[in-house]
Amino acid sequence: MAEWQQPFTLAVSNRKGGSGKTTTAVNLAAEWSRQGHRVLLIDLDSQGHAAIGVGCRAARRAEEHVHQLLHQPELALMDVVQLTPIRNLCLAPANTDFCAQELPVSLLKQALNSEAVAVAFDRIVLDTPPTMDSLLISALVAAQGVLVPFVPHHLSAVGVRQLAKLFYKVATLHNPDLRLLGLLPIMLDRKLKLQQRVLADLGQQFGRERILRGIRNNIKLAEAFEAGEPIFSYAPRSSGAMDYGLMVEELEILF
Repeated sequence: MAEWQQPFTLAVSNRKGGSGKTTTAVNLAAEWSRQGHRVLLIDLDSQGHAAIGVGCRAARRAEEHVHQLLHQPELALMDVVQLTPIRNLCLAPANTDFCAQELPVSLLKQALNSEAVAVAFDRIVLDTPPTMDSLLISALVAAQGVLVPFVPHHLSAVGVRQLAKLFYKVATLHNPDLRLLGLLPIMLDRKLKLQQRVLADLGQQFGRERILRGIRNNIKLAEAFEAGEPIFSYAPRSSGAMDYGLMVEELEILF
């Protein structure tokens, strides 16, 4: 039995692309690191955008990216971890050439379950792919909590419900300790009736307490990503920085 305490692992997931998933994963990881936590951001999405968001280069060699662990279980996760320009934040980058395939869904959990990882990190953020494949399932098997960013319109609500079905399946078959921490509205404008309806429907289905305050539409978030910085350092007084800061406070209460 392991004597070390595993870092808290949070999967940021949605079955629909364009939901602010990577922006949320990057800014959550960066804020935790700013608070003094030792954070590892793992990019399971083969688009590889998390590296851009934290100002890192893409992995150049096969042995440098996290997807290689799924082909070579004998590799250690720490072998693919790299430093970022952000203090206390490390990255396990994606392989942008990775093609989804059927893989044992327990491999990522096994890679995280090591003394070296526990000694190096307090918290782990998983940026997951939107596709229904073994990578997404592996993330849910390895995580203790799930955060679901979504744009409040009909198709995004469908994506949330599709993810919820997968969530309950994984929790039943593989990971009974998995918790749905919250649904995070992105590009939020509470004056829009469409958004009001979607939020009301999801609140009725999942519980209003699971709908977080949300992230308002703010161009500074896109600019920060282009600059390779989290919003807290790029535009600390912006509404985007304020909203993500409040989101992190909400998550702390939900742990």
